[in-house]
Amino acid sequence: DMEEMSTSNVGFMTRAIHAGQDPDPTYGSLATPIYQTSTFCFDDVQDGIDKFNGTKSGYVYSRGGNPTVNTLEKKLAAIEGGEACVVTGSGMGAVGSVMLGILRAGDHVVYGNCVYGCTDVVIHEMLTRFGVEVTPVDTTDLESVSAAIRPNTRMIYFETPTNPTMRVTDIAGIKRLVDGKDIKVVVDNTFAPPPIQYPLACGADIVLHSMTKYLNGHGDVIGGAIIGSSEDIGNIKTYASTKISGSILSPIDAFLVIRGLQTLGLRIQRHCENAYRLARWLEDQPMVERVMYPGLESFCDYELAKKQMNGLYTGMLSFELKEGIKGRSSFESGRVVADNLKLAHVAVSLGDPASLIENPVTMTHNNVPAEELEHMDITPGLFRFSAGLEDTDDLIADFSQAFSLL
Repeated sequence: DMEEMSTSNVGFMTRAIHAGQDPDPTYGSLATPIYQTSTFCFDDVQDGIDKFNGTKSGYVYSRGGNPTVNTLEKKLAAIEGGEACVVTGSGMGAVGSVMLGILRAGDHVVYGNCVYGCTDVVIHEMLTRFGVEVTPVDTTDLESVSAAIRPNTRMIYFETPTNPTMRVTDIAGIKRLVDGKDIKVVVDNTFAPPPIQYPLACGADIVLHSMTKYLNGHGDVIGGAIIGSSEDIGNIKTYASTKISGSILSPIDAFLVIRGLQTLGLRIQRHCENAYRLARWLEDQPMVERVMYPGLESFCDYELAKKQMNGLYTGMLSFELKEGIKGRSSFESGRVVADNLKLAHVAVSLGDPASLIENPVTMTHNNVPAEELEHMDITPGLFRFSAGLEDTDDLIADFSQAFSLL
């Protein structure tokens, strides 16, 4: 029985396949059934009373809990090494639910100054509207983080690696700064899911994901996940994800993510290998100004990444071409490359089987003010690339033909 196994020291792939998932007791179905229902019937009135007041376990209404969704939550908790998990209808559902479930008026949040554009809007514009104070800092600089902490600080929130500059924050280092204080360390682990990086093992209190990306891995689901202690996840689920935001995942989407997670370990290996080899190739091209990839020895955070990211790094990289190639700006040159790639599609998102390329300034981060983009080191010519599962040599050949058009 996997319930006992999941707590023992089984490998990542074994957890990803078996955790939370036993054959269905009704008919013996190996695949988790899709319980596509809004409500659940009680045996009688007393059964309903007992389930509503919690003296009897069971399902009541799919917004509060569903067997298909519950299987996914158990699997994700086991994969990330947390006590509990709640999944949400989108990655932003996870971000918002963490904020609403943990914070209250008068609290203060220290957050990474380079985060996904929509997260930036939620923290910078929405939280402040509800009386929460916020301070953006470069979380790769622990002294800056330490200086930003106030008596009313209740959360330090960051991505590592950052989107799209790939900067790596020392999770254990941040945790040391808040030791003994009532401050939650929250890490968005979308870019480096297990088996790459385990924020909870590094000392984070809460880890969240846009499941849309690597966890689902097939580009056909929007979803989010939050993993942490039973107490924290209980609060987030009770007050935020199921109520004020009502951001719940449908059973069919839960089924699809369960399906995707079973190959996560294999997929991640390939995504990371493709990104690493492509980053190395790009670094050698004379027309390239810079490549941002944590696995490159030339990258500023390489030593920390090597230690924290289990030698896999990520399937994401960003690059910028030189100014003035045939009189073009670096953005225009990057556009020529992006428009002429045959395998990579111009699209936002990441972690799909197909490679994707986008321009953060005009796409994922287009709602971030120009001065903030400058602080984040996101330039107009920076392009973000999600390495898919294609054959590595084909990806490099594709870039080679696109570069030949410059």
